Amino acid sequence: MRRILVGVALLAVAVLAGLPVASSTFVHSERHLTIGAHQAVVSPAFDGHATLDFGPLLPKARVDVDAPVGLGVDIRLGDSDAVGLEELLQRDAAIAAQPQGEIREVTAAVTDMAAEAALRGVGVGVLAVTVVVLAWRAVGEDRRRRIRREAVQPSRGQVAGAVATSVVVVGSLVLVTLPERQDDAPEQTWSSVREIFPQLPADPVLDRLELAQGSATTSSRALVEGALYLYQDSVSFYGALEEQAQQVSVRRPEEGEKTALVVTDRHDNIGMDPVARRIADQAQAELLIDLGDDTSQGGEWENFSINSLAREFDGFDVVAVGGNHDADPTVEQMRKNGFTVLDAEPVEVGGVRFLGETDPRGTKITGYTEDAATRDSALSDQDTALRDVACEADERGERVGVLAVHSWASAKEVAGSGCVDLVLTGHLHYQVGPKAIVGPDGATTTRLTTGSTGGAVLPIALGSSLRRDAQVTLVTFDADGAPVGLQVVTFTPAGVIDVGDYTPLPLTSAPTPAEPDPTEDPTADEEDPEAPVQP
Repeated sequence: MRRILVGVALLAVAVLAGLPVASSTFVHSERHLTIGAHQAVVSPAFDGHATLDFGPLLPKARVDVDAPVGLGVDIRLGDSDAVGLEELLQRDAAIAAQPQGEIREVTAAVTDMAAEAALRGVGVGVLAVTVVVLAWRAVGEDRRRRIRREAVQPSRGQVAGAVATSVVVVGSLVLVTLPERQDDAPEQTWSSVREIFPQLPADPVLDRLELAQGSATTSSRALVEGALYLYQDSVSFYGALEEQAQQVSVRRPEEGEKTALVVTDRHDNIGMDPVARRIADQAQAELLIDLGDDTSQGGEWENFSINSLAREFDGFDVVAVGGNHDADPTVEQMRKNGFTVLDAEPVEVGGVRFLGETDPRGTKITGYTEDAATRDSALSDQDTALRDVACEADERGERVGVLAVHSWASAKEVAGSGCVDLVLTGHLHYQVGPKAIVGPDGATTTRLTTGSTGGAVLPIALGSSLRRDAQVTLVTFDADGAPVGLQVVTFTPAGVIDVGDYTPLPLTSAPTPAEPDPTEDPTADEEDPEAPVQP
């Protein structure tokens, strides 16, 4: 019994010492994140709302959140690379229509702040208990008996000392937990967005959205209203497409087979992510192959694109390469989200042997960052190196099932060698193939270029609807990881889904490697014919 009482007492000491520290640490915590098109500062709040502060030119916005103990979050949005306020609002509205990836990032940040605060509180609690135990032992049994005898009839000095000690301890705890003194500020008035814009159609998110009232709301009314309509259009178009995707009939794997979904050239169009996921579900796919150009500029602000893909395909094995528009931050975000980023060495994922590498070129919206000679040399060197690796693996009896690269210019020699079964590429924003290529020893390699999953025109796809036809591809593998079939699914700007025929592999008819492809520009390493802005 005595040991239990001692344990309870020490636990009480730990809680009294650690809880105020943990609470104060959490309340004053903040994290710097990239949210949508903004650099942002995230901090916890206790008003049950997620509040977004866009700065002085736009009204604050908030929506209630379902979190324990009234927990909320304040998000102060900062710099962006958008060239104007209207463009920024268009980006924000399109991203807000598919926010789950960003919500997960913010939730993870708040959870991390809470865990760090809790650990600090535990540390202080353990330290306090250690001090108490050491002090108890240092005093010794004889001294403790004397203290107990004197406590029965304490002197005035002892009473004064005890009172002073209590005041110091209590005062210290109060100082630790005391909130910062705030100057009196005018109370913020919030109004439902329905009250301000009653003409907006019904929407479950807009029905909960509130805007702060003030000069910013009045002066920016037209911009805010335009952004809300853009948000509504995006939700409506991609929502309808997602519902339709749940009803399409695609080939499902037979016993012993497995299916992968291929996406490419999304260019920030996260509205297509849930649509692609529904197609994957219909096909009972378990693997995602991402061929790159998930962004338009490769900036950190575009991490939302990778976050969205990761969130939508949670539970899938994901194999990825970066495209020419994906810079180092994009590839690093892929790795952070658990993607297997191919790096010029064969790797087995989901029972399939892959080979690939990120595109060596760099591209912004305004064009390539290198001259043509440098680009051509880098692509040629990559193609040759991948061919050598693939053929060495084939000679060892470890044949590569899929070569996954962004551009066909990185795969011509590999395909011509016959050392891989299937070459998957993107970059062109339109479909080429499937077509068969015969290697020197008669082995057949199938080549397929999938069109832009984001429906991108040039490197731009973010918007309230598709700009052009969008595509995903379903690849079926046998039990040994060899590709045995392809099926392309196309989505039109009119909201129609066209499911292509299932093509068994390997293909039986094979043009010679030297036969030109009439659908491509043979002069520019597969550059988009809509140059000068490259895809």
